[in-house]
Amino acid sequence: MDSSKSNPSTAGQCPVMHGANTQVANTPMAWWPNALNLDILHQHDTKTNPMDAGFDYREEVKKLDVTALKKDLTALMTDSQDWWPADWGHYGGLMIRMAWHSAGSYRIADGRGGAGPGSQRFAPLNSWPDNVNLDKARRLLWPIKKKYGNRLSWADLIVLTGNVAYESMGLKTFGFAFGREDIWHPEQDINWGSEKEWLGAMRYDSDSRESLESPLAAVQMGLIYVNPEGVNGKSDPLKTAQDVRLTFKRMAMNDEETVALTAGGHTVGKAHGNGSAQNLGPVPEAADMTEQGLGWMNHTTRAVGRDTVSSGIEGAWTTHPTQWDNGYFHMLLNHEWELTRSPAGASQWKAVNIKPEDMPVDVEDPSIRVQPMMTDADMAMKMDPEYRKISERFYKDPDYFTQVFARAWFKLTHRDLGPKARYIGPEVPQEDLIWQDPVPAGKTDYDVAAVAAKISASGLSVSEMVATAWDSARTFRHSDKRGGANGARIRLAPQKDWLGNEPERLAKVVKVLEGIAAQTGASVADVIVLAGNVGVSHAVKAAGFDIPVPFKPGRGDATAAMTDAESFAVLEPLHDGFRNWVDKHYAVSPEELLLDRAQLMGLTAPEMTALVGGMRVLGTNYGVSKCGVFTDCVGVLRNDFFVHLTDMAYEWKPTGKNSYNVCDRKTGQPKWTASRVDLVFGSNSILRAYAEVYAQDDNREKFARDFVAAWTKVMNADRF
Repeated sequence: MDSSKSNPSTAGQCPVMHGANTQVANTPMAWWPNALNLDILHQHDTKTNPMDAGFDYREEVKKLDVTALKKDLTALMTDSQDWWPADWGHYGGLMIRMAWHSAGSYRIADGRGGAGPGSQRFAPLNSWPDNVNLDKARRLLWPIKKKYGNRLSWADLIVLTGNVAYESMGLKTFGFAFGREDIWHPEQDINWGSEKEWLGAMRYDSDSRESLESPLAAVQMGLIYVNPEGVNGKSDPLKTAQDVRLTFKRMAMNDEETVALTAGGHTVGKAHGNGSAQNLGPVPEAADMTEQGLGWMNHTTRAVGRDTVSSGIEGAWTTHPTQWDNGYFHMLLNHEWELTRSPAGASQWKAVNIKPEDMPVDVEDPSIRVQPMMTDADMAMKMDPEYRKISERFYKDPDYFTQVFARAWFKLTHRDLGPKARYIGPEVPQEDLIWQDPVPAGKTDYDVAAVAAKISASGLSVSEMVATAWDSARTFRHSDKRGGANGARIRLAPQKDWLGNEPERLAKVVKVLEGIAAQTGASVADVIVLAGNVGVSHAVKAAGFDIPVPFKPGRGDATAAMTDAESFAVLEPLHDGFRNWVDKHYAVSPEELLLDRAQLMGLTAPEMTALVGGMRVLGTNYGVSKCGVFTDCVGVLRNDFFVHLTDMAYEWKPTGKNSYNVCDRKTGQPKWTASRVDLVFGSNSILRAYAEVYAQDDNREKFARDFVAAWTKVMNADRF
């Protein structure tokens, strides 16, 4: 007898939790959505990494036989597979799109996205509408990944395959660098947009195309850049040009690079829309187990070759889509175009009165000529006045176009890899490029102890030394490895004038430290960091502990000529919870801003906690504010912040949106003031657990040691 039928209350019961506890309803954040979510600081926990504890990819990749790998990749381009046949017998266009869309998710505002971690393998990117059928490209690459194993990350393989695809079709690429390390689960720290549905259009504050929500670069959820059918799917090449210009600007591309990338990307391959999108099955993340990780499968009609459906747009852009040439501009500029629809119903443009010899051949039957097409973004290259000038120049000078594209492609695929010091491999270009934020090598042969002694005798306070070193280092972004103390760009425009760097205080301190650097032969960058270390060391000793503050010399000093001031502007901090400062009220809370900053700096939640508590008692608040300074011994690295935060002798009363009085419960008199960032370490259950550890009587020295360790991590984050 089936007991579940006789007892409805037990029907469907199972001894394990359904969904492996992945259902949103089973998480604390679902029950209390306004609680501070610390998951972004824990997302790359070592428990998700299947590699051995001592595995070092950057060392493994140096053992790779690059020549053999590229030979295998070149052979793959024309080794068409029956289950997913290559267009015209060449996978080049598909592989370039895979590499492009992996790199193209990068945005300069926060440095997130991009090809660096190989995140295209995971949700949401593996199931984005704009990435349809790129799962097939990665599956075609699996035999090569299997062969080269640990010496080759997916992240490097995806980008290199795009390079080899171009080379196999005749392009001389600018170079390639290995060094991208794979992640092992989806990135949770990236804001891809607030829309609840794919291709929603809710990321503009007004009708102005410039009002695209920051830090987003794509114009709609699920797109890499712009909608190829036009703004919100409605054709208007001039409006589309505005979207193209803004979204490429948010990847630090100028107009010339934008035209080169658009044209170069569409010189090869084709779009696929010769069929009905309604016949496509679920995306990879939602597909049945039998699909084995593939998505968009069509089990209703023929779904490969000329009948493939991806974007819904159908056709090639050039006459010879498997070779690098100037055919894109020949096709675009020498023909009139009219709006039409693909067999899948997508809006696209077709050439008027085109000669048969200018048409590309069918992907399966070379005896058949088919119509070429252009998207709204392509028509923008012809109809926008500035883009038109550049397009005509490229058309008249194919060699120049090739050169600009090769460099722009290299920039696109390497922007998030970080400084050139992180590049590995035989094809690393010798030329230093300004977008790589070059820094010359610094000296290491000077007397560090003598420099430290001069700093100690300089008259600078602990708070001045620590705050200046912090401001120099805090710009580092783990996302794209930009910023940091190396280069001492804090003394150059635009950083020296940033409000968050307190220009008057900064100028005073830098003048003193530059003098010491000149006297000793050390770089200014080293002296700034060493001064911060000296300040921390004084505070440690004042607390009664003997804890060394490690210092490694060798930072260099960048010059204004080495600094792209416009590009660096996006690194300007508009908030810093570690120094208890926020420029204005934002849509998100100060404590959420703190988490974002901590994650970009590569900090864990305990490291963030130790740093906040230490920075408060060292008196490093912006403007020497007393907010959150829960101590009477400023400049001494004691655990007072946590002791008084967790002391129930006090109560907390709001005095504004981000201000509170910490009052004596007996007298009602204010003892200290605090911000939301201060109080969250007592209110959030996880952060309070850390705060209680540091507040314990037997952990006073542990707190100091943990602060020094986290401080050293921040100071050295950009040393590669």
